[in-house]
Amino acid sequence: MRDIKNIDLNLLKALDALLDERSVTRAAERLSLTQPAMSGMLTRLRESFNDPLFVRSQRGVVPTQRALELAAPVKQVLAEIAVLLTPVEFDPLTAKMTLSIAATDYALQAVAVPFVLELKKRAPNIRVALLPIENESLHAQLERGDLQLVLLSPANSPPDLHARRLFDEEYVCVMRDGHPAAKKPLTLDEFCRLEHALFSYNGGCFSGATDEALAKIGRERQVMLSVKSFLVMSNIVRASNLISVVPKRLVEHLEGLSMQETPLPVEGYTLVAAWHERTHKDPALRWVRNLLFELFITD
Repeated sequence: MRDIKNIDLNLLKALDALLDERSVTRAAERLSLTQPAMSGMLTRLRESFNDPLFVRSQRGVVPTQRALELAAPVKQVLAEIAVLLTPVEFDPLTAKMTLSIAATDYALQAVAVPFVLELKKRAPNIRVALLPIENESLHAQLERGDLQLVLLSPANSPPDLHARRLFDEEYVCVMRDGHPAAKKPLTLDEFCRLEHALFSYNGGCFSGATDEALAKIGRERQVMLSVKSFLVMSNIVRASNLISVVPKRLVEHLEGLSMQETPLPVEGYTLVAAWHERTHKDPALRWVRNLLFELFITD
């Protein structure tokens, strides 16, 4: 065929059948076509290759030298296309790939760390890149394939991505072990009197969900530290008399911190995993997502 843009795979299948069967009738039966339809495809093949390809004989058709030269390449092309269209089986024990996950500082601690530990047990050769979320370029990164998965809140997830809820998070109040206020449940007055450290997703913010809850009842607290890194904030709280309201999953297994319920209801939030359509049906990435769901979705 002189122009690859005009290649019709059905014509290649017809040529392959004609070469095998040496009969227009039998080739048509093999491809579930009518004899006129097969004859029409033979005409198109002759035009495309600028060669008769087959000449009539008493027992059917005889291939020309050009048709015989095409026999092996055509079978190879059709076989390679069949491989492309065959679903790929994913074996986590032998798979080698790089998985790039973007997440907030919270999600890296609460989700990515336990997920990576389990992933290494089941798929030891998969490399993982844990990256911060860049809101401005997030969708483009997923579209290009630079990211395969992102962990974030539904409100921050681009609307045209696939997404699935992992869990709902709740807030608790933490302070260092041995803090004077750790001996009994916090009252609202004491909570507002004590100095607080606040984890700020965007950095530099001194108000959050807790302050919104307090404002609704006409109260406020003393936020004396705003920090973008949860690790830094937890270390400071562990070494000072600052207290902090944080997502429960971040602190429930940390040593050196005492955890209490907040003295007023603070609205939690939902964490989702999101991914682009380009990776939606990929067998390897589907397996990765299913592992994530297995670990964190409980209902």
